[in-house]
Amino acid sequence: MIEIISSGQACGASIQGLDLRKDLDSETIQQIKNAWWQYHVLAFPDQELGTDDLERISKYFGVFAPEPFFEPMDHSEHVVAVCRKANEKAPLFAPNWHTDWSFQANPPIGTALYGVVIPPTGGDTSFANLQLSLARMPTALRARLEGLRAIHSARLAYAPDGTYGEKAEEADRSMRIVPSDAAYNQKTHDLIAKHPDSGNETIIGCAGYIIGFEGMDQEEANTLLRELYTWQSREEFHYTHKWQEKMLVIWDNRSVMHRANGGYDGYDRELHRTTIYRPEGYLAPESGVAA
Repeated sequence: MIEIISSGQACGASIQGLDLRKDLDSETIQQIKNAWWQYHVLAFPDQELGTDDLERISKYFGVFAPEPFFEPMDHSEHVVAVCRKANEKAPLFAPNWHTDWSFQANPPIGTALYGVVIPPTGGDTSFANLQLSLARMPTALRARLEGLRAIHSARLAYAPDGTYGEKAEEADRSMRIVPSDAAYNQKTHDLIAKHPDSGNETIIGCAGYIIGFEGMDQEEANTLLRELYTWQSREEFHYTHKWQEKMLVIWDNRSVMHRANGGYDGYDRELHRTTIYRPEGYLAPESGVAA
């Protein structure tokens, strides 16, 4: 029987009593999903997992799709190494708040990350509860956001002239990042939407991948994005996750944003990542338990 232990923060819970090397039955999978929709970020400590295990577990939640701008690990089609060497000089990867791949037509519903090499200090991951930030949002700010369609793009990060673009390729970076002109593409999504499984309203994305709003002047959009970002990232909505080796973490990209924290210069860090999609759409309701 599984035990669910809340972090006591704005989101996040630890799941005890499972051996993820073993196949899970449909009842257990549904328990985990229910906890996922309630707590948004789930940690599974003390799990001895290989890349095949990580892929199998990810399929309990959805399916895979081609990974944009990342090359997978050798001998794996879907697992990406999120890594940094002790002597690496390149800037920290993903230090700003974001939701993964929101610039896609069908963004991922979740991300799984498994701790392989964890430094003795630093390297936490911060999460911010987007449902909670919307529920507590001042009425005046919410009124300005209602009905908006946000324009999402990866250009600031993964275009040739972006943060991880051609100049960044020259840096001493361990991660296999592949910048591309495809990053200039744009997709639009409702800014405020209902989470299809919990029924709670949520904010989809934040400034960075959101570059503007349909029908809005860019200067006005930039001002509104700064106000939204400032509100979303308030400390009262935070959960700071402390990593351990052999720990799996899965988060819901429709209900939290996240960022990487540094503080581990001089130490290696490596985590293995999968990105999880729902073929019928990221805001489509759960269609059943994966086999």
